Amino acid sequence: MNRISAAWARRPRPGIVADLGLLLVIALFLGVTGPYGTAREPVAARHLFWLFTIVAGGLIGLGIAAALRSRIRDRWVRALVAAGAMTPPVAFLVLAAMVLVLRHDHGFSGMIYLDLLWQVFVIALAMMSLLTLLRRPPRRIVETRTVIAPPLPHAEARFRRRLSAGRRTAALLALEAHDHYVRVHTDAGIELISLRFSDALAELSGAHGFRVHRSWWVSAEAIKAARWRRASGELELTDGSIVPISRSGAPALRSAGWL
Repeated sequence: MNRISAAWARRPRPGIVADLGLLLVIALFLGVTGPYGTAREPVAARHLFWLFTIVAGGLIGLGIAAALRSRIRDRWVRALVAAGAMTPPVAFLVLAAMVLVLRHDHGFSGMIYLDLLWQVFVIALAMMSLLTLLRRPPRRIVETRTVIAPPLPHAEARFRRRLSAGRRTAALLALEAHDHYVRVHTDAGIELISLRFSDALAELSGAHGFRVHRSWWVSAEAIKAARWRRASGELELTDGSIVPISRSGAPALRSAGWL
């Protein structure tokens, strides 16, 4: 009993309130419908009987289920075991309520107690199932976000050495293929260097960027907005430039969360 009390005490308070609310609803429903012959009892006595047996029995069942949480991981199996374990003590409570609340004159009969066991188990199983369903854990929603870390200093070092001194430390925005040259877009202006576009891409393979078109490579940090309509799209860079997106360049941007 100490284990059950300790386990019950550790339960979060909002869960207890919801559990008690459901137990009261169940008690009210059974009081109105009057199963197992209780419909013949006086209205007030019938409702008091079900209120006492359902709330007290439900708290016993929840305490047992809480004590079993560390041993039985599956919540539905735990509900079934708790329903079976709570049946004997709850059947005794029902027998007591029949004598004290409904004023039955049979006393604490062993035969009636044994007959009550299956009836109590049916209600206990239904009650624990409803409580388990109510306390179902919420669906986990995992948010994914692409975090672009600043490029490592050495990732662009080799390529930057090709730029003039005034643009060597400037922010790299994009590369544009231009015949046998590469037009380098930086926040300090544009520079044309003699280099094949494929060689430029190889030198920037470790940098954070995307080849978005057969003639364009853009730095991830330079992207301000992306738009895709039907079979084509475009990027807006931080300097206001517009860069086309081809079909082959779209998957990388889509994986990064831009499209």
